[in-house]
Amino acid sequence: MAENQIETLGKKKFDVKFCVLLPIVLLVTLFLWCVPTSFFGIDALTLSQQRVIALFAFAALMWMFEIIPNWTTSVLLIVIALLTVSNKGISFFCRPEAGQLVNYKDIMSAFADPVVMLFLGGFVLAIMAEKYGLDVTLARTLLAPFGHKPKMVLLGFLIVISVFSMFMSNTATAAMMLAFLAPVLAVLPNDDKGKVGLALSIPIAANIGGIGTPIGTPPNATAVKFLAEAGSEVSFVEWMVRMVPFVIIMIVIAWILLQVFFPFKAKEVILEIPENKKKKDWKYYTVWVTFIGTILLWATEKLTGINSNVVALIPLAVLTCTGIFTKEDIKDINWSVLWLVAGGFALGTCLQQTGLAKVLIEAIPFGTMSVVLVLVIAGLVCYFLSNFISNSATAALLIPILIVVAEGMADPAAANNASFISLGGTKAMISFIAICASIAMCFPISTPPNAIASSTGLVDTKDMTKVGIIIGVIGFVLGFFWLTKIFPFAM
Repeated sequence: MAENQIETLGKKKFDVKFCVLLPIVLLVTLFLWCVPTSFFGIDALTLSQQRVIALFAFAALMWMFEIIPNWTTSVLLIVIALLTVSNKGISFFCRPEAGQLVNYKDIMSAFADPVVMLFLGGFVLAIMAEKYGLDVTLARTLLAPFGHKPKMVLLGFLIVISVFSMFMSNTATAAMMLAFLAPVLAVLPNDDKGKVGLALSIPIAANIGGIGTPIGTPPNATAVKFLAEAGSEVSFVEWMVRMVPFVIIMIVIAWILLQVFFPFKAKEVILEIPENKKKKDWKYYTVWVTFIGTILLWATEKLTGINSNVVALIPLAVLTCTGIFTKEDIKDINWSVLWLVAGGFALGTCLQQTGLAKVLIEAIPFGTMSVVLVLVIAGLVCYFLSNFISNSATAALLIPILIVVAEGMADPAAANNASFISLGGTKAMISFIAICASIAMCFPISTPPNAIASSTGLVDTKDMTKVGIIIGVIGFVLGFFWLTKIFPFAM
């Protein structure tokens, strides 16, 4: 009886997706594709940019509703982009009159983007850690101070990940923590909603934790760089003094939020090391050395100069050439996640190379707005774009424009100078934009840590979007008042 009910429910969901949601998505996409460019109210909008807007809407709706698997949406997006907005697409669409076209090699290279390689290395480490028992040992060691109660283990994940993310790549941190998550999930009941909360703790803590230091995430570094060039230098300590308390507050909020939405059913989380994983041969020690060496290289990227994406390929090289990682292990790599991420990168490439991202930002008349409105609109634009393209790219596009706007407002002769100064000035504005880039985490493609959480198979896009929007709204409002009223930078 129960099986029949489940089957009936599954059919209803299938019918709703394909008979209602899919036609809506296609109609919206076709409408945006076919209307005159003047409909969008943006001067000099090209046909190629209009098509990217349509593809943008198509991808967002398909990812949100999960009408087909998210990774297949990404593949479809890449193929359509190649055919309609690339320099090697269908000649009818891809004419010079259509506007700036995207280099087809750049779209296709999304499948081998450096961040995709980082994912690959992270998956290899996670697979080998599970195979040789490192995951249980390391997870038990890191989480020991937090006890055995599931809610405290969740807090442990949030704290550990956020601290790591302050000093090393968010993606590298998330890839590393994926290995520690597996043994914790294994001891929880299959129907325990807390598993979803644990999986979501990876992107939430990684994205929020990166806000804490100037090197925690690229938007921070971009903000600090342009502030220094504008004569409003922010020191490492000055940034941390203001941002670490913000991170702590957001982590506590996230901890409470995850418990509310995904309550634990289990009463304890006790990690045991299985007997069959205690065999210590040369392979065991090679995996240990490779694992620890990779993490150390990730953590010391600023000292060694070796990019974290490059570091991720070291375990792949070492473990394959020693025969520890075999062709059978390759099958365990979550290739669908790699393809999902590739779709997000391809969309970002189209937004940037067609000039659409820049056009959208420049179309906003910041110079005629009040100071508060400039901050809010700029923050919303940054948050929106960062959900679909690299937060680094968003910051690189938006911050230089806002620096110019801020310099105009900082002019003593400006009518809104007093208001601008009272709200923290240039430092507050640009730092707030960096925060908005980091709190954008609505979809699996929004950030690499989100995609890593999606790779667990536990997180539905609707759950990620729901939590992502709430975290985003809270982070946006708190960040605004934190930097303009509660704890503004010294002028």
